[in-house]
Amino acid sequence: MKCTWPRLLLIILAVIFLTAITAQAHVTRIEITSRTDVLNGKEFGLAGAYEKIIGKVYFAVDPNDPHNRIITDLAKAPRNAGGLVEFSADLYLLRPKDQNHGNGAALFEIANRGGKGLVRFFNHARGGGVDPTAEADFGDGFLMRQGFTLVWIGWQFDVPDGEKVLRLQAPVATDNGQPITGWARSDFVFASKVYDAPLGHRGQKALPAIDPQNADDKLTVRDAIFGERRVIPRSEWQFGRLLDGKVTPDPGFIYLKNGGLPGKIYEVVYRAQNPTVVGLGLAAVRDLASHFKYERNDVASVRRTLAFGISQSGRFLRHFLYQGFNADEKDRQVFDAINAHVAGGGRGSFNHRFAEASRDASPFSTFFYPTDIFPFTDTEQTDPETGETDGLLTLAAKQKVLPKIFYTFSSYEYRGRAASLIHTTPDGKSDMPLMDNVRIYYFAGGQHGPGPFPPVKNQTQNLTSPNDYSWAMRALLLALDAWAKSGTTPPASQYAHIADGTLVSPQAVNFPKIPGLEFPRAVHEAWRVDYGPQFKTRGLITNEPPRIGKAFAVMIPQVDRDGIDLSGIRLPEVAVPLATYTGWNPRDPQTGAPDQLVDFAGSYIPFARAKTERERTGDPRLSLEERYVNRAHYLGLIAEAGLKLIRNGYLLKEDLSALLERARQQWDYAMK
Repeated sequence: MKCTWPRLLLIILAVIFLTAITAQAHVTRIEITSRTDVLNGKEFGLAGAYEKIIGKVYFAVDPNDPHNRIITDLAKAPRNAGGLVEFSADLYLLRPKDQNHGNGAALFEIANRGGKGLVRFFNHARGGGVDPTAEADFGDGFLMRQGFTLVWIGWQFDVPDGEKVLRLQAPVATDNGQPITGWARSDFVFASKVYDAPLGHRGQKALPAIDPQNADDKLTVRDAIFGERRVIPRSEWQFGRLLDGKVTPDPGFIYLKNGGLPGKIYEVVYRAQNPTVVGLGLAAVRDLASHFKYERNDVASVRRTLAFGISQSGRFLRHFLYQGFNADEKDRQVFDAINAHVAGGGRGSFNHRFAEASRDASPFSTFFYPTDIFPFTDTEQTDPETGETDGLLTLAAKQKVLPKIFYTFSSYEYRGRAASLIHTTPDGKSDMPLMDNVRIYYFAGGQHGPGPFPPVKNQTQNLTSPNDYSWAMRALLLALDAWAKSGTTPPASQYAHIADGTLVSPQAVNFPKIPGLEFPRAVHEAWRVDYGPQFKTRGLITNEPPRIGKAFAVMIPQVDRDGIDLSGIRLPEVAVPLATYTGWNPRDPQTGAPDQLVDFAGSYIPFARAKTERERTGDPRLSLEERYVNRAHYLGLIAEAGLKLIRNGYLLKEDLSALLERARQQWDYAMK
């Protein structure tokens, strides 16, 4: 057929158009919906004024690109005319108004369930977690005074509706246009008797049941983690919730006719459909960080990129590294440095079919999800049970995109997040060496997130630990940035070791015999879990609930005569204690299962004030009057402990005065 000039022109234009679409894989555009001055143009030291940018980022990725093939079900997602899969994500950014006044670094916080904890954590702000706006929301302005560009991007698709929360808008996978179905699972441990509960974990949107009347859907209850599952008759439960005292059908909730009892483990397995391509959240983080670092843009043009994640978000970063996302589609290194905070030994539900990112693993909740799974260490290790050999950073090393890495955590993570596995052999017999690009820092006597002061009970038997190690985290953040920027050697790692006896089995801990307190030997364990033959290769879970094999050997720190960890970084309030600080806290008997530990909680167990008091009760720990002459003596020791941390790089000089004031308050609390 003869090709006319108009027809030829159309063909040429089409080729140019398709080529342009293909070339625009990664970030295709950024739409800014709001741009405002922070605190009416307030100056933050040499960094000057800051601005807040809110918008949306649009992406397109090639399912056939080797960097994207790891994304589960990406090949089953709808494609545009150029064969690319499109998606978008919410963007929130705080940056120096004049980028020349910044420090050249973009600090990405991996949003925890759509929120923002970065400013509150490092600036010690009192509010503004979702949308820092008022003076109090920015605390002492620490991050701004350092000149960081702060970036948040939505990566989780099931974040509930809310103002200024961050979400991923990702496509649903299908089989040639037909719905994909599969098994989903949700479990619950109640602190009191309840009649309904959402299927979504920690407030996230649920994977709804397809057919609320399906007889194959099953709800069970058991008394212990490995207790016998007892099937609850279908007549005694349904997919529904209580609204105004009436049972209303709802595929995202379960309703128990006789109520769920505290301390029991309830588990429902049911059919779901229309899986979102959740792994695109990993690609969103990768491609936006790469865009800001390498591509000319007016939003955040930076020279280096750092990532910080707390808990779920720290596990996300470990998963990100393991699956090779620190290399972009052009094989360039994405993040120069990463701080995975309180992640323990885990990864997570971030890239498999019907994955719910909020699912985690704790001592007595959310059981047997793909969180604490082999491999755990950065260097390659071999599982003696299965013979499998792998390492968290094996792929990143092959790609030549190894970032500088800090793993930071508290005593709780040794107890509640299997943290020892990141630096020991799977059998718990030996220490594993760290790679040159890795440091580990843990905070003795801390809990998952610093508790309030004065300490309180939160469905716990003991007061919770108020040890605020975020002060040390400020110094470590600057050390990580300096390591990434100029190769400045960071402070030495501080963690427990098998070789020197500071890391032992739970049965070997020599905890003091404190009256009225029984030391719990139980810890959260990581298990060899069988999710089905296609889980590792295709991201498909076919065993629900999964089959459980042998546990890995989880070790915990040895303690001193006060019951405080021998190893780790001791903040001044722990180095010069008024109480025993721990990373564990048993459940209040009123909430059921009092022999189990409360998720995320540590303990604050006060010393007796006088020798006569401790002798009367039989407390082996020295009293306050036996330790300190008076408040001035106590504060002098606090200052000495703080200065030592400053000399060794674990604390900033500018923060010592705040810690001294905090110590004054703690003394007055202990002596009242």
